[in-house]
Amino acid sequence: MADQVLHSDDSGAGERDAPRPARRLWRHPFTLIRRIFGNAVFSSLTRRILFFNIAATVVLVAGILYLNQFREGLIDARVESLLTQGEIIAGAISASASVDTNSITIDPEKLLELQAGQSITPVPNDEDLDFPIDPERVAPVLRRLISPTRTRARLFDADANLLLDSRHLYSRGQVLRYELPPVEGESQTWSEWLTSQINRMLQPGNLPAYKEAPGGDGSIYPEVMNALTGVRGAVVRVTDKGELIVSVAVPVQRFRAVLGVLLLSTQAGDIDNIVHAERLAIMRVFGVATLVNILLSLLLSSTIANPLRRLSAAAIRVRRGVKQREEIPDFSARQDEIGNLSIALRDMTNALYDRIDAIESFAADVSHELKNPLTSLRSAVETLPLAKTEDSKQRLTNIILHDVRRLDRLISDISDASRLDAELARSDSAPVDMEVLVGNLVEISRQIRTGRKPVDIDLTVDHKPGTKSNYLVQGHDLRLGQIITNLIENARSFVPDKGGRISIKLFKSRSRCIIQVDDNGPGIRAEDIDRIFERFYTDRPEGESFGQNSGLGLSISRQIAEAHGGSLRAENLSDGKTVTGARFILSLPSGEAA
Repeated sequence: MADQVLHSDDSGAGERDAPRPARRLWRHPFTLIRRIFGNAVFSSLTRRILFFNIAATVVLVAGILYLNQFREGLIDARVESLLTQGEIIAGAISASASVDTNSITIDPEKLLELQAGQSITPVPNDEDLDFPIDPERVAPVLRRLISPTRTRARLFDADANLLLDSRHLYSRGQVLRYELPPVEGESQTWSEWLTSQINRMLQPGNLPAYKEAPGGDGSIYPEVMNALTGVRGAVVRVTDKGELIVSVAVPVQRFRAVLGVLLLSTQAGDIDNIVHAERLAIMRVFGVATLVNILLSLLLSSTIANPLRRLSAAAIRVRRGVKQREEIPDFSARQDEIGNLSIALRDMTNALYDRIDAIESFAADVSHELKNPLTSLRSAVETLPLAKTEDSKQRLTNIILHDVRRLDRLISDISDASRLDAELARSDSAPVDMEVLVGNLVEISRQIRTGRKPVDIDLTVDHKPGTKSNYLVQGHDLRLGQIITNLIENARSFVPDKGGRISIKLFKSRSRCIIQVDDNGPGIRAEDIDRIFERFYTDRPEGESFGQNSGLGLSISRQIAEAHGGSLRAENLSDGKTVTGARFILSLPSGEAA
């Protein structure tokens, strides 16, 4: 029974585990989005571009909201509107303040006490003189002028006592409705709280607080007291909820006599609602701008991150090593930094593969060239104990010495060739005067005659009349001298024993410095013109003992020339019928052009 229960539990667990990956995927929506849109959207570069672009937009919108002059302009416009409205209403009130405003009022009861022929003589300081504002006459006028607007109007007498308030004016048949306070404390929604906080943050902090006049006493309003002196004024106040109220006081006067003060005020929240609507419009624009910014940032990051990711992946594959050449993505058509990076990586990778191929080929050639003298040396050593005569032993000993010298020469040339690139890369190039360098090498070659065939070496330097020829080349003088020496010695080995002649010419062609080395030897076979620059290739003249050359001289010379941005090639000289010699042409970029 226990086994059955365990089996049942395992089966249920298997059924529950089947849909788990889908539920787990839906529990992590970012993982799902990452799988849909790929890693490019969530790369570090994309996040940085999004952050900085959105941050710039946020700072811009915050600056617009903080420095926006819309509210100040709206307040100024409302003040001007209220002042104009107050002048009109104050004029209407002063015209209807009292029918006998400019007459002397006499008490009727005193008229009844007069006898026949008697009259009342008024005195200037009579207490019955009165110039009142009749609320019953003014109220209909004020109601008609105020009712089309949302403005609150309060009328104060000359003692700053409240006479009329537009909140309490009503006509016949009008039903008054007052909102009762809530039973419980009114809870503020998050949008209202956020709006109030933004208003408090963006409003100036020096605005006075608005308070209702206790008992209708208008003396608490400075603008009312100033208006009693005949000067109109305006004050902006803020309520405890952070809402703005604009108040304008206009004196009610007739013939320069101030009868009272008209105080016009905006409703709490009128200006804030307009400003809030304007801010909502700015936020809508901000939302659209943010959305466009995000899309453009993603597009921009994709044009940057994706190529970089592909280049990085290709570089990683090259580093790990593959059996065949790894192709670096080509973005050279972009004509920007990514394109330049792609070109640089492609050139670097091609150079790396070429270097690897050259090393493999060089290793194979070295192995092949070393095996020949080693095989000969081994055969001579094994045969030496079997030699019976002194002549045979001497001949085998000479072969051993010859092979040892050949190995020494090969190893020296191989060492020179192997460290050539590293030496050229590490050492700094400097201007080299080829005219001086070639002249010195030719003079040395003329003086060295021991063990070598006599050869006439001529040097011609092209100097154009009226100009100063400058044969400066940016490079390494020792290596450039090695090319000239190799070409001279190569030509010396092929010229005839008698009448041998080598002609060297130095001239300039545009921005190139050209050195030609001509000889009167047998020339070069047509099929070997390119092969003579291959490593370990030897085609020595008749009569020269085998093994005197390693076959690396011309190969090293071309390698040095190409490392200096130049070229080395060979051709035959001909008189039209027969080959009269060989010519080697060394072309180097002039230092003046660089």
